[in-house]
Amino acid sequence: MDEMKLLDAVERYIRGQMNPEERLYFENLRKTSPEVDQLVVEHTLFLQQINRYGERKNLRDLMQQVHTDLAEQGKISSPKLKGSAKFVYLWRRYKRVVAIAACIAGLTAVGITALVISLAPRPHDPKLASLEYLVDEMRRDQVAINERIDSIDKVNQAINFPVRYNGTGFLIDPSGLMITNAHVVKNSKRIFVQNNRGDKFSAFVVKLDVPKDVAVIRIDDPKFKPFTSLPYGIRKTSTDIAEPVFTLGFPRDEIVYGEGYLSARSGIDGDTLSCQIAVPANPGNSGGPVFNNNGEVIGVLSSRQREVEGAVFAVQSKYIYRVIEEIRKNNSLYSHVKISSRSNLAGLSRTQQAQRIQNYVFMVKGSGP
Repeated sequence: MDEMKLLDAVERYIRGQMNPEERLYFENLRKTSPEVDQLVVEHTLFLQQINRYGERKNLRDLMQQVHTDLAEQGKISSPKLKGSAKFVYLWRRYKRVVAIAACIAGLTAVGITALVISLAPRPHDPKLASLEYLVDEMRRDQVAINERIDSIDKVNQAINFPVRYNGTGFLIDPSGLMITNAHVVKNSKRIFVQNNRGDKFSAFVVKLDVPKDVAVIRIDDPKFKPFTSLPYGIRKTSTDIAEPVFTLGFPRDEIVYGEGYLSARSGIDGDTLSCQIAVPANPGNSGGPVFNNNGEVIGVLSSRQREVEGAVFAVQSKYIYRVIEEIRKNNSLYSHVKISSRSNLAGLSRTQQAQRIQNYVFMVKGSGP
């Protein structure tokens, strides 16, 4: 599928314009292709931004039109128009007509350009590179502003935010709700999370369960772009002994993969809400997800046994459902939150699964008291 056809399919999928057979085929394509899934997410966010921009622009145009009409009717006072002011007034009065004409001309030019490009050969011509450079300039100012804001944020955080606690967390809801360990955030005045690309976002604690060593936190940062869905599901039932498992976490500044197996279905002293897994784990892995072969979360890493090499304990994933149910009952702001048990990763290789998951796993950092 070439790029233009793929983009057209993505837009029809987002707008619900596919028939059932097409939609089923495209959803299967999303499951098997991380690139297509990421394109759907990015294009969804792009369309949302365009819609918001259009709504603001329409409101502004409507207010200007009403003002002009009222001024012409003499219902409101308006300054006498001279020189450049008269030109501005005429522009506001007739800019819709001008805009329509400009759009028609622009679309015609774009259509002709696209036809020429599609029919012309594509040699390595310096002129073609320069045209791409000019197109890219349209986004340069916004990118520069965003990079400047990010750099300022990072400097401020480095100066004013001494990190004393470090762990891992993972999304359980696309909007930014996350699970981590209570011991990672319980003594923190401020919390931020960092993704695998180094982007940092502020967060806060929604619920803290110290006895079970589980915390629910939420990303609360305008720079964070919510996902449309999660590729993995949260398992509701226990896992079988000897089932292969793998982890993703941040024992250092980059995400680290580990694998092992379930060695016991209970924790220390027969704790039925915990399980024991044989997997390499270090400080910083706390709060990280444990996955089975189907890409389902089966637990949350919490502690390790000092005397036994590779004996790590995790809170079973069924407890995530319990803690979210408590939050929904006690806080109406989270009454809409629903945890999904459906995974889109079954049948993929371990490498493909890890690639799809890593964008949803974050380093969690907190400042000390």
